[in-house]
Amino acid sequence: MKRIWLLLLLLAIVFVVSGCIRQTTTISSEQVQPTGEIKEFEITAKQFSFEPSVITVNKGDTVKLKITSVDVTHGFAINEFNINERIERGKIVNVEFIADKIGTFPFYCSIVCGTGHSGMRGELIVK
Repeated sequence: MKRIWLLLLLLAIVFVVSGCIRQTTTISSEQVQPTGEIKEFEITAKQFSFEPSVITVNKGDTVKLKITSVDVTHGFAINEFNINERIERGKIVNVEFIADKIGTFPFYCSIVCGTGHSGMRGELIVK
């Protein structure tokens, strides 16, 4: 009798756990799908600026950034898009994301790179 109760308990636990981890995906009209437009930019990081310092795209664009540091290790971060990359001198880092929010979003160096580090900023503008 104990075996039956243990078996039933085990089945109940499996049933509950499987119900908790079941995932469903619902696509609402509010979710942004890529528009098919791909916007590519080459960004140079150097003490203490990004060139270009302003990037403008449209909502739904796929944004491809090719970032290079010419002097020391820098970081490149855009908080609203969960981007935070390490850019080592002479190496190219590729960053890709969908601009799914409208607004002006700051990007900045996320690794201390010298005395002017705090001013190393730019803007991503999504129309």
